[in-house]
Amino acid sequence: MLTDPRISADRFHPGFPHLFRNVASARQMSEQARYSSSLIGRAFAVDGPEHVARKRLVVPDFTVRRVQELRPGVQRVVDDCLDRMLAGDNPTDLVQALSLPVPSQVISELLAVPLEDRPFFLDRTRVMVDHASTVEQRRQANLDVLGKLDALVTAREAEPGEDLLSKLVRRNAEAGTLEHDEVVGMAAFLLISGFETTANMISMGTIGLLENPDQLALLREDPARAAGAVEELLRYFSVSDPAGSRVALEDVAIGGTVIPAGSGVIALAGAANWDERVFPEPERLDITRDARAHLAFGHGAHQCIGLHLARLELEVVFGTLFRRVPTLRLTTPAEDLRYKEHANIYGVFEVPVAW
Repeated sequence: MLTDPRISADRFHPGFPHLFRNVASARQMSEQARYSSSLIGRAFAVDGPEHVARKRLVVPDFTVRRVQELRPGVQRVVDDCLDRMLAGDNPTDLVQALSLPVPSQVISELLAVPLEDRPFFLDRTRVMVDHASTVEQRRQANLDVLGKLDALVTAREAEPGEDLLSKLVRRNAEAGTLEHDEVVGMAAFLLISGFETTANMISMGTIGLLENPDQLALLREDPARAAGAVEELLRYFSVSDPAGSRVALEDVAIGGTVIPAGSGVIALAGAANWDERVFPEPERLDITRDARAHLAFGHGAHQCIGLHLARLELEVVFGTLFRRVPTLRLTTPAEDLRYKEHANIYGVFEVPVAW
């Protein structure tokens, strides 16, 4: 399904299945709000040659080799966050101390967001992805983020540097793919998607390892298992199921069922990643299994472009957190965290821990 050209990723198709609560209808939103939302949402939600052209603007900066060059910087960010956490209150909330700051700082550095603007972007993007936010709050956050990024893009157009945003501006000027406003929307998409699911994976992965002390012991015994542990945690939690949302452009038969043209359809990575025909005993967290066939990052043309960066961040986090904080423990039962009413469809919003 994820590679079938008859099934589209165009989220502005009238049959596209939107999963989020509190999404405003066109009648509820101002023209400015609709436009700002479309700029972000449409960044890569297109098909065919248009999608390929857009990816070419950023993919060169997300290859395995380029991402691995970022390892020292990611390690520094993780260590800085842990330094502040260990010097602060005990117990604390891991989400605020580590899960959100790490990927937010990493993507902010890649985009060369000025230091004074980073707290603003972290606050606004948190509102945008928080399903407890109201329509009005999310609308205003969209406008705030795009306003700031518009200024940054304008500055890079006048005087580009070597950061990711400058490279996006430079490549787009050469290719003529996007209008100025679309570049701003793509920058916003990179900012948001660059931290959202990674932040939730840090939270859920930490809970998963603390809930399975035998697996955590294996990781502590051999830190080289961190990369394999990340793949298994991605398989186990599958935090990005909405990425599999599509709409059928014509009648399509899948597994003996006909999906009518214009119907929304969702490829649930969580179901695929727990398919016992591929992963025996899928309900068991096992960091020694070969889980690389998981679909947590999607599949096909619309596979997440930041998958290598996400893997690197998670590997550094889990390879560092339990080494530096060996007595880390949850102060609230995991089931109470995972099923709170305010938990979003990706993960959790708070992880109380002590050490």
